[in-house]
Amino acid sequence: MKARKPLGKQRSNFRKYKALYFITIPGILYFIIFKYLPLMGSVMAFQDYNIFKGFTGSPWVGLDQFKRMFTYTEFLRILENTVLIGLYDILIAFPVPIILALLLNELRKVLYKRILQTIVYLPHFLSWVIIGGIMIGILSPTTGIVNQMLNAVGIKSIYFLGEDSYIRSILVGTGIWKDSGWGTIIYLAALASVNPELYEAARMDGANRWKQTLSITIPAILPTITIMFLLHIGNFLDFGFERVFVFVNSLNEHKGDILDTYIYRVGLIDQQYSYTTAIGLFKSIVGLMLIMIGNTLSKKTSGEGLY
Repeated sequence: MKARKPLGKQRSNFRKYKALYFITIPGILYFIIFKYLPLMGSVMAFQDYNIFKGFTGSPWVGLDQFKRMFTYTEFLRILENTVLIGLYDILIAFPVPIILALLLNELRKVLYKRILQTIVYLPHFLSWVIIGGIMIGILSPTTGIVNQMLNAVGIKSIYFLGEDSYIRSILVGTGIWKDSGWGTIIYLAALASVNPELYEAARMDGANRWKQTLSITIPAILPTITIMFLLHIGNFLDFGFERVFVFVNSLNEHKGDILDTYIYRVGLIDQQYSYTTAIGLFKSIVGLMLIMIGNTLSKKTSGEGLY
């Protein structure tokens, strides 16, 4: 067995690195107060919770809330919406920051590169309420620029937010516009660490920019892509309440309603706390399983993983 460090050595290390220890205290407190202590509320998923009786006075019902979930056709429809939108987000939205970072990395004029970066970063700093208002204005059937362009080529105006066939594309596309520029920061940082001598050697061997990207750039940032992908699939069922709530209405909710908006409507408005806590616990368990499975597969294939 590995011998423990003497107490004097531990005290010496604490004094040496005490500034670092003190810096970590706010982060540790944040996770304890806002992440770990709220986990105690998960007990409501196994109770018929009454707000006046509390945790101790509410009767236990075991797995009844989970059985109720999978017997409701409404829940199964909303789960299907969440899974499909999550898949579209992974297949379409996840690669966009990578492609954008590769394109920005090819720019040689520094001033033009910085201006372009600033433009694509800006939407990230706007709230979803503002983004929703902008998109509703752009897609308006009367004054929206999209429908004006359609009218100019002889196509009738389309009420995009009034038909459920467009809502998933709007949700994913708006997310790309808002967050893809911000996501490029991580990939650009990874690209900055690539040794320039590798590109010089490739040019001497006759490799063009495309071959350099395939042979040097992408393999260099592949560990970063793997880590970001694992973090992304951990939030597979957590698409985001704000980004959906501003777009969903009674005309498109059949294909746009997701678990987060369903929890808000049933849990906070209808006050079915135990039922929605069970849904939230289900989401967390699925996310944990996806991370563990993805991490295992990633380690076996590429040797990279979260842990």
